[in-house]
Amino acid sequence: MAPKERVRNLIYNLKDKASIVAATLSLKRHVSSVRLHVLRATNHSISYPPSEDRIAAVLSVSQGSHLLPRVCIDALMDRLHETRNAIVALKCLFMLHTIVRGPLALRDQLSYYPSFGGHNFLNLSNFRDDSGPESLELTSWVRWYAGVLEQSLTVSRVLGYHLTSGDNNNQKNGVQERKHLRGSNSDLLREIESLVGFVEQLTRVPESLYLQKNELVYEAVRLAGEDYRSVQSEIFLRVEEFGERMEILDVGELSGLVGYLTRIEGSKEKLVLLFVNRIRNDAFWDLINQARRKMQAKKEEMEGKWLTARPKSIGWANPFLEADQRIAIPPGGGWVRKIRNGVL
Repeated sequence: MAPKERVRNLIYNLKDKASIVAATLSLKRHVSSVRLHVLRATNHSISYPPSEDRIAAVLSVSQGSHLLPRVCIDALMDRLHETRNAIVALKCLFMLHTIVRGPLALRDQLSYYPSFGGHNFLNLSNFRDDSGPESLELTSWVRWYAGVLEQSLTVSRVLGYHLTSGDNNNQKNGVQERKHLRGSNSDLLREIESLVGFVEQLTRVPESLYLQKNELVYEAVRLAGEDYRSVQSEIFLRVEEFGERMEILDVGELSGLVGYLTRIEGSKEKLVLLFVNRIRNDAFWDLINQARRKMQAKKEEMEGKWLTARPKSIGWANPFLEADQRIAIPPGGGWVRKIRNGVL
């Protein structure tokens, strides 16, 4: 290890110890305990994800006072927004992602966080750690992971349930087993739009894919991959439903759907590189391709009918003629100018 790196690690260790001492001195023991759990799970140490014991300690907060989950989320958010260290930021995001799958009390507090609901509520688009070459590379992973988590929460808000939360899985599976979804066409299109947004955020993955050998990055990608599997299932369900509704879709709805399916197909190559064929799901891609072709053909058929049904001329009633007599108006806009000028 280079001397400069040893000095930097020493400084980080001192910062962690100082933060722990400050939290310990808090007069509110319960609050102090929660903050200590968060600090230990998101320390500056080697870039491994938090241990199972430290994760469990943070999640156990939900079993105490109803005020503690809020303290936990606030502590994680404060830690995330105050740090300029990529390792700490990734650990904070990892813990937030774990909370999304965890106890309801913690998930609710994350959902009600004051800044929640915006496109960039984690506010890490300008995050930068330039303390070293690898830290600079990890910076792009912090931004990407924050975007994935933001998009995952956005999808959950649109769908009305979290993608991979344990207590909603049974309910979600029940929805998926139904042959029809209850939503209107516009509702389903809005849901697909948010799901496509998640898929496209995944494709914004940094070029430094080799950094997946880093344990912390690897775990972040693994959790993102689990969300991606859930998103594939949600898209699959809705595309099948639109297949059953195809005969009642109008041209605008078909056009929107074809656009979303095209965007999904355009993401395939990047997703294969990211997950290295771990999430192939060939049936999903076959469905997307076939549905896009059918929807495109149906859209073109409807547009073709419009063109062939368009009249070559129209009749304009003249009050000075007999009741059954009409003046033939040629197609085009020139006759409107003539009417205005008093020619007709």
